[in-house]
Parts: sequence; structure tokens; C-alpha cells
Amino acid sequence: MQNIMKKRKNVSRKLRESGQAYFFLAPMLFTLGLFMLAPIVYALFLSFHKVQLLGGTSYDFIGIQNFLNVFDDHRALIALRNTFKYVIIVVPLQTALALVLAATLNAGLKGQGFFRIVYFLPTLTSSAVLTLIFMWMYNQNGLVNHVLSIFGLPTYNWIGDPQVALTAIMIMNIWSTAPFFMTIYLAALQDIPDSLYEAAGLDGANVFQKFWHVTVPSLRPVTSFVVIIGIIGTFQLFDQSYIFSGGSGGPDNSTLTVVLLIYQYAFRTMGTMGYAAALAFSLAVFILAATLIQRKLSKEESLY
Repeated sequence: MQNIMKKRKNVSRKLRESGQAYFFLAPMLFTLGLFMLAPIVYALFLSFHKVQLLGGTSYDFIGIQNFLNVFDDHRALIALRNTFKYVIIVVPLQTALALVLAATLNAGLKGQGFFRIVYFLPTLTSSAVLTLIFMWMYNQNGLVNHVLSIFGLPTYNWIGDPQVALTAIMIMNIWSTAPFFMTIYLAALQDIPDSLYEAAGLDGANVFQKFWHVTVPSLRPVTSFVVIIGIIGTFQLFDQSYIFSGGSGGPDNSTLTVVLLIYQYAFRTMGTMGYAAALAFSLAVFILAATLIQRKLSKEESLY
């Protein structure tokens, strides 16, 4: 009888403690549900409907037709190609640049504190402001072409030429995002024991060999994290492309990305809100797949 009473008291106490915990969590749970979960559920609902928002809202269920239409949409395929090209070029380069900058600033050079601040400044600048500055620099008579002409190199119409417009955005984003990942690498470099470098030095390793055989392997978990964050961020490219092209994705769809296309279908084209939602979920699947592949590869590398 006493054991039964004790069990009832324990159950009652646990329920009371759980109730108190959920009571204090209620404001946050309500906020997450209202502003995160509910929009996701609503967007999923839209993706299976043909939606008309102007002149009276209407929802016509069409099943997976919106998802199938992606394969017949020429602009969607162009946007996907541009986005993949952007990801596979920007992510490795910004990761490598961040690692090199972090290793350089961690080498004990004179004035490294000053250079850490200078290198980190692009991260503190608004993305829109940074894009406008680079548009001025990319002008045909701007700073970039002026520097190229000084060294006798060919100049380009960075904004108006479809062959180089996306490359111009890549250069800008590599320069502006690498410092953020540099700070992550800098923090991780502090945890590498000096004894590893001393042992490598006793074996006759030079500076570059220490970097390649000690620093890089020790930072594999951090590199995996940086790459995953970079993949997620680059797949979501929107504001720079929008500002560069005035929202059109031009010239000749060369800067059209998936997120920019979603915006165009959602807010510029009537009757395609459901299709825009389907594109958004398709992009989410691509990002999830790329992230899982990267995690799988990083785990396999850690076994060796």
C-alpha cells in the first residue's frame, strides 16, 4: 500500500513539474508555433493548390501538379543551374580562404589584432549596402576595371554581361562571407595542442607541411560545420541577385537564383503562389539532401 502511495506521489510530482515547465515554455512554444510552424504548414498546404489571392481568395486542389511543373519550367531549371554553380564554386573557395586567413592571423604575426578587425569588417556591413558598393566598383568605369586596366588585363561589363554577372556576385560574396567563417576557424585553432606542431617540427616538417598534416586534419569537424552552414547560406542567395538585376535575374537570367524565382512567382505573377510554395519546398529538399551528403562524407573521412 505504501509503495502504491509513493508511486502515485511520484507520478503527481512529475506531472506537476512537467506542467510548470510547459507553463514557462508556453510563450516561446506559442511564438515558434505561430511564426515558424504555422507558416511552414500553410506553405505546404499552398504547394498542393492553385491559389488566387487577388479578386477573392480561392484554393483549387491540384495534388502534386505544382511539383511536376518544375520540370517543365525553363526558368526554374536555369535558376537551379545558376544556384548549383554558385554553391559548388563559392562554398569551397570561401572555406579555403577562411582557413588560410585564420591560420595566418593565428601565426603570431605583428599587428594581428589590427588585421583581425580589418578582415572582419565586411561581415558587419549590411548586405544591401555592400552590394551597392560593389555595383559602383563593378561599373564599367569603376574601380575594378580601373585596376585591371592598370595591369594591362581585360576589363568587363560586370553587371551587364551574362557571362560574368554571376561571377561578380560570387567574388563579392566570397570576400564578404569568408571573414565570418575565419572567426570560427580562429576559435578552433586555439584548441590544437602545441605539442602536435612541436612533434611535427622534430620530424622535419616545415610550415606548409605542419599546416597540411596537422592543422587541416585537426579542423575537420569545424570544416564540416563551416561547409554545411555555407551550403545552406549559398542555396538561399537572394538579396545580392535581386539588387544586381533590379529583381529580374538578368541579364539574360544569368543571376536568376531559385529564391529570387520563388519571389517572382509569389509576388509578381498572379495565380502562381502555390507553384512558388512548391519551389520553396523543392529547394528545402535540395538543401537537406546536400547537408546530409556532406555530413555523411565528413563522418567517413573521420574514420581514417
